[in-house]
Amino acid sequence: MSGGSPPYSCSARCSPCWTPRFVGVGLGSVARELGGPLTTVQWVSTGYLLAVALVMPLTGWATERFGGKAVWMASVALFTAGSALCGAAWSAPALIAFRVLQGIGGGMIQPVGQSMLAQAAGPRRLGRVIGVSVLPITLAPVAGPVLGGLIVRDLDWRWMFYVNVPIGIATFLLAARVLPATPRAGGRGPLDVTGLALLAPGLAALMYGCAQRGWGVLLAGAGLTAAYVGYALRKRDRAPLIDLRMFARRGFAAATASSFVLGGSLYSAMLLLPLYFQQVRGADAMRAGLQLAPQAVGTAAVSLLAGYLGDRYGPRPLMLAGLVLALLGTLPFAFLGHAPADWLLAAALLVRGAGLGLAMVPGMSAVYASVSAEEAPRAAGTVNVVNRLGGSLGTAALTVLLQHQLTRAPSPAAAYGHAFAWALALSAVAFVPALYYPARRNR
Repeated sequence: MSGGSPPYSCSARCSPCWTPRFVGVGLGSVARELGGPLTTVQWVSTGYLLAVALVMPLTGWATERFGGKAVWMASVALFTAGSALCGAAWSAPALIAFRVLQGIGGGMIQPVGQSMLAQAAGPRRLGRVIGVSVLPITLAPVAGPVLGGLIVRDLDWRWMFYVNVPIGIATFLLAARVLPATPRAGGRGPLDVTGLALLAPGLAALMYGCAQRGWGVLLAGAGLTAAYVGYALRKRDRAPLIDLRMFARRGFAAATASSFVLGGSLYSAMLLLPLYFQQVRGADAMRAGLQLAPQAVGTAAVSLLAGYLGDRYGPRPLMLAGLVLALLGTLPFAFLGHAPADWLLAAALLVRGAGLGLAMVPGMSAVYASVSAEEAPRAAGTVNVVNRLGGSLGTAALTVLLQHQLTRAPSPAAAYGHAFAWALALSAVAFVPALYYPARRNR
């Protein structure tokens, strides 16, 4: 259950996809039992997200150095062990420490799995394989609050972590038996320690600054990240953690720019939608999750078709059509306030979900179609880092905007309408990089 579901699909059918939503439901119960203030217990989620930011730049180097199968299985093992330890935590600091361990594993599962899928699929089947892999991520907004609420109500908050253990063990055993051994890439050299010392804390500071609106931390993160950019462009002796020269390719640059913008718009909308149903429509967390089900259905129904069409016709037309549908599905939330009937909002979410399916599958396919199979591990790390940054910045911006509007607007419905209007504007920016996608499929 890695931090924050990206608009791009998770590479494996595993629990990291919905962890933040799942665990967030039970933070109050955790604070009561462990005796820590809520400000401390909130680090249960924050620590996980920061751990993801710290390890994600390592995935490309680790995959090339040790092989994709070995790294992916180690990540699953760390995530499973961290989950078991979280369930057995005896204090809030212990729980936070174990969540960091869980995040180290969860942060590497997605990019490593994506690179293995891209290498195994090849260019002719890339879209269809990614279309299948996108299905688990569509369940996250629905399953997270619902399962978390049921566990907290009927069992105990510790089972929010224990439930991952049998899934993780089964995943590890299946991977050991089914996944083919992946060779190590030779000649990559030792770890770029200087680059890691600049980039990992820079990304963590950026994400923490966005989440907590700490402007000093945000500026420090921007400074470290800028220093890494200058360092990576100058170095010649070994491959950098994130190879910025890949951005010189039009297809890769367009796909990662689109990932950044979509990360901002779609993550922020994922924050706004359940809050809208709770604060404006009066739903609890579980019901709000269920009311998002039409969006999951729309995405799941379209993803497989989008993969097939992307392989046949190329990513640009599908990406543009998906963005149009996603915008149309968001319009009722932006301009109709609290008045729309439930059926209208369900239909809008169905359309929005179909748009997400059309946009995310060719978007991720375009990333891997623009690089060689040997470059896929570093491309996976790069696009996931860019996507997380976009999500953090977009969510922080709309959170500040929503809080400001809630103090000024005549009603919560008006405040949310204003926030959704800004989310629409942010989504419209994604049309710019989408126009630079290849018009035809990569042969």
